[in-house]
Amino acid sequence: MSNHPLLDSAHNAMRSQHWALAARMFDAVLAELPQSLPARIGRARCAMLQAQPAIAVSQLQEAARLAPDNAPVARSLGVALLSVDSLEAAAAELDRARALDPADPLTRLHIGQVREQRGQLQAAAQSYYRALVMAQARGQWLDRQRTPAALQPVILHAMDVVDRERRRTLMAIIEPWRAQHGVAAVARVSRCLEAHLKTLTLQPTDAAQRPRFLYFPDLPAPRYFDRALFPWIEQLESATGAIRSEALEVLAADGALQPFLKFDSAEQVGKYLGGGEQPPSWDAFFFYRDGERIDANHQRCPATSAAIEALPLVRIRQHAPEICYSVLAPGTHILPHTGVTNIRAVVHLPLIVPADCAIEVGGETHAWRVGEVVVFDDTFEHHAWNRSDQRRVILLMDTWNPYLSDVEREAVGALIAGIGDFNRD
Repeated sequence: MSNHPLLDSAHNAMRSQHWALAARMFDAVLAELPQSLPARIGRARCAMLQAQPAIAVSQLQEAARLAPDNAPVARSLGVALLSVDSLEAAAAELDRARALDPADPLTRLHIGQVREQRGQLQAAAQSYYRALVMAQARGQWLDRQRTPAALQPVILHAMDVVDRERRRTLMAIIEPWRAQHGVAAVARVSRCLEAHLKTLTLQPTDAAQRPRFLYFPDLPAPRYFDRALFPWIEQLESATGAIRSEALEVLAADGALQPFLKFDSAEQVGKYLGGGEQPPSWDAFFFYRDGERIDANHQRCPATSAAIEALPLVRIRQHAPEICYSVLAPGTHILPHTGVTNIRAVVHLPLIVPADCAIEVGGETHAWRVGEVVVFDDTFEHHAWNRSDQRRVILLMDTWNPYLSDVEREAVGALIAGIGDFNRD
């Protein structure tokens, strides 16, 4: 039993900023009810507000014993331990809080403080960055009005650390290419990074381009690329029959496909897929996903695997390539959207194309034809539809934008991997 008539009075005293009075009331409650978690937490808060962190640590250690799975208690104990310079214990407690509630931005903010006090500036910046992204996605910490007053100096400091360390970390990634090949060879990569860091404003080559993640400047911007830019296209097309046969075998098997996109709810599905009488469905059989090779699927489809591996694939750690049989169900419409970056081009090798199936990129419609590769820039708004009563199947993959130099490909590939590392914390 944790209820006590003094608890409400103690909390009221805290709201009135009568910390000493509230502390005495919480002490009185705990004298009668030592198992009262609200009283332990309240007494610890009073201690912190009265600059008595050692008392707060003692109270919160008992609270953590009473409620070992309570993430806010673990976080508060970590903060109190940080206040008494117990960095190792604070780090352990904050790590425990993060494990209990991975989505809590405050915990990550305080982990950043621990890392900064340890002198681990890059790691601190990564924690601060994740905290800021998570909070701002909820509409918090966006400005002074949406940031608690007590947190404002902490948040401003975190932002400053992120700005400095993120820039230093990412600029260092492309330095080896600058040193080896000269400033001019990576000038566009440097401008790409400056734009990503929001220290430079770039206008896309075509105003209709809207990359969601990374814009690489000064590249020609056709909606559909000229086939002559990709000398391997005919080799890929020549394997269409064998690839199609393997795709048909996959389609005939139960449970071989998985959703192309990962959705948390039906509401999310509705933002990306539309349909008619049947629920919309966009499925895939992946050979690579987020840069990871799915060996079992390569073994299952050896002709497709051989055709894929003969190509100049985009290889970026934990990002690319992304290659699959893309299966669009009858009546499904992939709604208008834009891709993440113009450093790549999207390749379609059509395998099964019923009537009334097409893609539109930047207002230009293309009707797929079996065995005829099409390559497009997905940073233009694009959508695709299958208005037939049969499945549409293509081999889908990424390739490098043909207007990048070899040095730029290497440097920007390393940069994207580094951005991913920084953002993951």
